[in-house]
Amino acid sequence: MHMPMKHIPRRRAVDYTRRRHFSEQVIARILGNGWMPALAQRLGIDAPLRLDHYTLTLPVLQGLPPLRLAFAADFHAGPSTHPRTLARACQALRTLQPDVLLLGGDFVSLHERYIEPLATALGHIPAPFGRYAVLGNHDLWADDLVIEQRLAQADVQVLVNQHWQLPAPYDRIWICGLDDPGSGRPNARGMFAGTGDTRIVLMHSPDGLASIQGECFALALCGHTHGGQICLPGGHPIRRPHGRLSRKYIAGHFLVGAYASQHLIVSRGVGYGGIPLRLFAPPDIVVCTLVGYTDN
Repeated sequence: MHMPMKHIPRRRAVDYTRRRHFSEQVIARILGNGWMPALAQRLGIDAPLRLDHYTLTLPVLQGLPPLRLAFAADFHAGPSTHPRTLARACQALRTLQPDVLLLGGDFVSLHERYIEPLATALGHIPAPFGRYAVLGNHDLWADDLVIEQRLAQADVQVLVNQHWQLPAPYDRIWICGLDDPGSGRPNARGMFAGTGDTRIVLMHSPDGLASIQGECFALALCGHTHGGQICLPGGHPIRRPHGRLSRKYIAGHFLVGAYASQHLIVSRGVGYGGIPLRLFAPPDIVVCTLVGYTDN
């Protein structure tokens, strides 16, 4: 009689230590089958999802219809995020019907099996010009190969230091996906090689800016920070995330670069890291409409 082979995760994370493994085992035991987010749902203390809208002007779009991007990150499917929270976010994305769907990583927490059924739901979101994703540190701490393969089956293109040219008439725009700056191996030179001038950078955290410093891009989108998740009134986080640039760019729209001409948008994410509680840091989906110059 043959015993089924035990699945051994392929963890590509450069920072996955024994201490990290032990802490994840403890967290998994505490959270169990998701009793904490279930309790939060019953008590009605789960934060409502927000849509944050931005309109940016790109010269390359002159004479073309506006291009609408939807960006979502930090789903954290697993015992810290209730499935209803993920379902609401995916329904909101379906209702938006973006031209391009961009996903900023941390699809799961603690185990790669939680990518189901999230990947299926993401694959049902209409996006005629493509669905593109990067992976986050939590994905790399799990089995990122399983996650990447499952997303590919759902028609989501995972970019690891790679780029993808949008179809016509938006084929002068390139989606560039950077590997996670903390747990992966970001390679901005390889990511940008062969691209045109108008680049939209997809990365998991604001610390990816350090890897692309000096490179030209029109817009960078990321998550990871959760906006602090638990904040004082006004959105001031009680505990700031790791990473110098993640602490600097907590959430919102920023102008960065040598001439403050490059746009950075940081999402607060959809799900929960650790405890299922948000305070003055509501979950969000970013809607970014790109337009050409208009004559006054």
